[in-house]
Amino acid sequence: MCAQLTDIYLLPGEHAAGDAHCRIRTLLGSCVSITLWHPVLHVGAMSHFVLPGASPHPELGLNGRYGEDALALMMQDLLRLGAAAADCQAKLFGGGAMFEPGRLHNDVGRKNGEAARGMLMAHGIKVVSESLFDACHRQIIFRISNGDVWVRQGRHVEHSS
Repeated sequence: MCAQLTDIYLLPGEHAAGDAHCRIRTLLGSCVSITLWHPVLHVGAMSHFVLPGASPHPELGLNGRYGEDALALMMQDLLRLGAAAADCQAKLFGGGAMFEPGRLHNDVGRKNGEAARGMLMAHGIKVVSESLFDACHRQIIFRISNGDVWVRQGRHVEHSS
């Protein structure tokens, strides 16, 4: 939890949670970030996962590089902050096609985005906004104080409130 205004930068495979004094940022290509925000408690969490599914080595514990594990880690952190994930609003970002179309038969970005949608639906978490897919990277900034997420995609900037 953040005690003062804190800026957190996530690398691939990382996640973070905090209160209204936190801002979480990352840069996405084919990876996906899920933000979860509790509108009453003003706490939230964000992930930066690399691959869909769960870690192939569960004996080593949860691994934030995998979507299912990242969501489980975020849910644990939110519970410690007093929030149930099902009471949060979710936003999804990333899943870009970072390679030449037709060059790869596996579009990991699309698989990541679709996996994120499915995981949230399975947990009863409402998705209120998303910026997924396309063929470029995204910079995102999540302000936990108000739940806003700013997205810069190429030269275009979107705001999701």
